[in-house]
Amino acid sequence: MITQPILNTARLTLHPFTLEDAAIITLLAGDKRVSEMTASIPHPYSKDLALQWIAGRESQWQSGHYAYYAITLTDSGDLIGAVSLMESDEPDQPQQAELGYWIGVPYWGKGYATEAAQALIQFGFETLDFQRIVARHLSRNPASGKVLTRCGFQHLKKTEGSCGEKFEALDYYEMIKPDPTH
Repeated sequence: MITQPILNTARLTLHPFTLEDAAIITLLAGDKRVSEMTASIPHPYSKDLALQWIAGRESQWQSGHYAYYAITLTDSGDLIGAVSLMESDEPDQPQQAELGYWIGVPYWGKGYATEAAQALIQFGFETLDFQRIVARHLSRNPASGKVLTRCGFQHLKKTEGSCGEKFEALDYYEMIKPDPTH
């Protein structure tokens, strides 16, 4: 069994979720303003859903195809959101992962999503050896696009598509693993 490592940044600690996180996840992810801007968070979001979601994270980490992290403030330990890498299951895209993230409303606009995403991107390239990381966001959520461009993603296209339960305009991005010789 491989233990999922804890990642640290200047202000944040990224660690695996525990069942004790369910109440705060329910509160933060259950805010309609969060679910409206994400692909896969339903509204309303119950504690039972949070518990089921958390329960599946460890086995997904052990499968070697997923890395889900709770984003917490290092100083207080408060959980403020989530960030993840999910390996692509498309056979023509080996060693590719998709970045996902959400931040609770009280913590919006403070740069936490960018800081957490940068840490997970580095981990994805250096430790998990992904060669390409992709991301997408609802076009009506330009703040998410700013996070991605600050992290170094290149905008690929804007198109109509399915994003979780939603079918609407999406922006697609990619980042290729940096060549260490350059």
